[in-house]
Amino acid sequence: MERVMTVEERIRRAEEIYERRKRNQGLTVVGEENNKKEKNEKRDIKLLKKMTIQLMVCVCIYLVIYTIQNNQYIFSEDFIHKVNEIISYDIDLKKLYEDGKNYIIGIFNKDGEKQNEDENKTNETNVTDGNQSNNGIGGATEETSETTEQVKENEVLSQEEQDILNVKNTANFIKPVEGTISSVYGYRDTATGTVPKNHTGTDIAAVMGTKIKSATDGQVVLVSEEGDYGKHIKIQIGEVSIIYAHCNSLYVKEGEQIKQGQEIAEVGSTGNSTGPHLHFEIRISERTVDPQKILDL
Repeated sequence: MERVMTVEERIRRAEEIYERRKRNQGLTVVGEENNKKEKNEKRDIKLLKKMTIQLMVCVCIYLVIYTIQNNQYIFSEDFIHKVNEIISYDIDLKKLYEDGKNYIIGIFNKDGEKQNEDENKTNETNVTDGNQSNNGIGGATEETSETTEQVKENEVLSQEEQDILNVKNTANFIKPVEGTISSVYGYRDTATGTVPKNHTGTDIAAVMGTKIKSATDGQVVLVSEEGDYGKHIKIQIGEVSIIYAHCNSLYVKEGEQIKQGQEIAEVGSTGNSTGPHLHFEIRISERTVDPQKILDL
């Protein structure tokens, strides 16, 4: 016979079924919330990707507009020279390693020199008493002198300082033309977009037709009338090259040997120029240097 459930058992069975259904319903709600959260995260990621793509498109459009507005500079001879200069620059890893090592050694030597000076001051009286026959001159002074010379030898010059020193060691320079400096080497805030802001030489303003003299000896390696430089000459001596640009007339030909002081051209305003002047430019291994640091203009 089947067992007859009492009223208490029926009530307890009903409560268990109710609790089980309630618990299952709670799990279902949590699962739905997790799914909703995952969907929101995926939607945020898609939105971020879309914003990133839009930002990149805006940047590309800006670059295109900027290139169109500044095409005269970007495709100018000066810009191309700078690009070629960067591309042709030879990085000597061994030299960089040696320079870095010498720089670190120099720092330690400076610290050692300072420590030696402190020790020398402390021991000066004892050294003097022990070396009366040497009139107070002891080994400490000689050691300090040697340390100072070693520090000087280990000082690392910048690329610009090395280039200036090498140019001066390669050739002696004279002033190519009498006039007034109208634009110096380096960055300049120009009033017109056609004039490059990065000036690779020094401009010397003079009367149209003023004779230009060669600042050094050398060989003419380029005579041209093309580009922003207008009529210009390039004279080479060793690794050093000198450019005379915006000339009115040219007196020399390619391959010709030039003597210092020889008249080679006339001041003009050809090419990308705002008035009669000589653009005087000095390079070493196609790296430009400030002419005013080489000679008195």
